[in-house]
Amino acid sequence: MEMIKDAFDHVTKKQKLSCSKTQEVLDLIDQEIKQMLQKIQSSNECESQVDLKSTIAELKNKLKDIAPLSQTESTQKELNLALSKYPKLLEKTFNPDIAKAYRNVEFDAHTVNEIIGSHFYRQGLFELGDCFLSEAEEPESAAAMKSQFQEMFQIVEAMKCQNLEPALKWAIANSDKLKPNGSDLLLKLHSLQFVGILQKGDRDGALHYARTYLAPFASDHMAEIQKLMVCLLWTGKLDNLPYSHLLSKSNWDKVAGELTRQFCNILGQSYESPLSMTIAAGVQGLPPLLKFMNVMVGKRNEWQTMKQLPVPVELDREFQFHSIFVCPVSKEQATDENPPMFMSCGHVLCKQSITKMSKNGTKTFKCPYCPSDIDSAQCRQLHF
Repeated sequence: MEMIKDAFDHVTKKQKLSCSKTQEVLDLIDQEIKQMLQKIQSSNECESQVDLKSTIAELKNKLKDIAPLSQTESTQKELNLALSKYPKLLEKTFNPDIAKAYRNVEFDAHTVNEIIGSHFYRQGLFELGDCFLSEAEEPESAAAMKSQFQEMFQIVEAMKCQNLEPALKWAIANSDKLKPNGSDLLLKLHSLQFVGILQKGDRDGALHYARTYLAPFASDHMAEIQKLMVCLLWTGKLDNLPYSHLLSKSNWDKVAGELTRQFCNILGQSYESPLSMTIAAGVQGLPPLLKFMNVMVGKRNEWQTMKQLPVPVELDREFQFHSIFVCPVSKEQATDENPPMFMSCGHVLCKQSITKMSKNGTKTFKCPYCPSDIDSAQCRQLHF
């Protein structure tokens, strides 16, 4: 994607340069024509005779000296060249025929339907989610998922309107589940409410709120509460508050995001939509697979029977959810048939490497990392 972005920026730059040069030439032509018209008009007012033929010839020579075509030709050529290369890059990068990388995989239709339905509910598209699950004949799944995400959506929408009551009510009701997660969501909500009262100029109301709701957090969050208490001294002049970040509107978005994360966590759901994550990971992993299939033309049957991906597909950190192990000897990723094995010296190799180095368990071998003698019988499978 970076290559496409750079190419697009290059086309944009050339287009701006071409437009700028063209405008510059047009301004020069306009200036010469206006000067000539002004000269003719002045001669008419002074009742002096002007040779129109020679005047027009003079204008023609000046326009010829400007050479508009020559001045704009080079920048236009550069633009045309950039424009001709860009579509080819798009076609090369975004292969229109992605069916080559498709393989027959058995899907659990029920799980896929639930993932799609929950995605609609996460976005607040409840009618669309109901319609999809109804047509997919998943009515039982719809009721459970919809009620969960409806409550979350209503809380977040209320926060967008600066109403914290639903969020506070939910956080208090689930405080026993939030604490084990190490979340300070309840404190953040009370802090927003406290700052909101101060912004209305009600110092006494803010002090009473702090004593009632912030005091219980003092033992674990004294530094945060001290900063909030300083705000009381700046009531009516909060614009000069030394801790101006406490007044930032972005705090509402951050707390809303934290609430969504904790809400999903308590429900046993991921914070990000599984559908969005799957599609994003697929988009990132598709190019190397398509490239591989172009090399493997005519061997589609082999591709269909492979239990693992035939080429390494590097995904960004956000798409990595499970630990993996690559054997330092064979350089192959561990599988169920070739699991990682923990040796007596503390190092780890894959089972097939140990089997090969021990001659099928008939002899000890030296660990490739340390001088220890390893007996394959003492190796134990390692589970991540």
